[in-house]
Amino acid sequence: MSESPIEGPRYRRVLLKLSGEVFGNGQLGVDPDVVAALAEQIAGVAREGIQIAIVIGGGNFLRGAELSQRGMDRGRADYMGMLGTVLNCLALQDFLEKAGIDTRVQTAITMGQVAEPYIPRKAIRHLEKNRVVIFGAGLGAPYFSTDTAAAQRALEIKAHAVLMSKNGVDGVYTADPRKDPTASKLDEVTYSDALTQQLKVVDATAFSLCMDNKLPMIVFGMEGEGNIAAAVRGERIGTLVTAG
Repeated sequence: MSESPIEGPRYRRVLLKLSGEVFGNGQLGVDPDVVAALAEQIAGVAREGIQIAIVIGGGNFLRGAELSQRGMDRGRADYMGMLGTVLNCLALQDFLEKAGIDTRVQTAITMGQVAEPYIPRKAIRHLEKNRVVIFGAGLGAPYFSTDTAAAQRALEIKAHAVLMSKNGVDGVYTADPRKDPTASKLDEVTYSDALTQQLKVVDATAFSLCMDNKLPMIVFGMEGEGNIAAAVRGERIGTLVTAG
């Protein structure tokens, strides 16, 4: 009988999704102290030989869906949001390299002066050389969240798990804990149950992609010292979501 993937052997290759809101420490822009602390956690695990790819949100700059609600064209607003994610990617790259970790940024929107174009086979080659790869600009198309981008990138690079960090919530709950005081945290849940019960901590499209391809996901909170490192190492943290 195999061990639980949360407790058992560490994942060799992971896709880590980071919340952009945390990069700004609750403010607009990037807080260098916060990014440096995140980079130290990631660098510590990268030195252990775990292959790490990263997708970062852009909520510390803007969100396309919110701009569209204020009258802006949704497609154009989403492209603006994608550019915001690249700013976060470059900031994390800088601090990872200061920590001695070789890092590459690949973007879905071509911007050759600051990053490589997204090429899955090249990303895999970087990971095999123990470089951290950061994916920017989402999927390069509007109407898709960075949660969905994380799931899609994980499948293309053949990651063993998606590590979905969240800001303000430490896992999957039976309801929104910020609205329902009776909500309880789930240690494990299937994608099917999460979708049926409309547990919206993660984008439904991301859940569906992972369910269809039997890719496990760990949903956990970014808050707490060492949480990111613990998740990447495969320690028990947050909620394990599986195809069942």
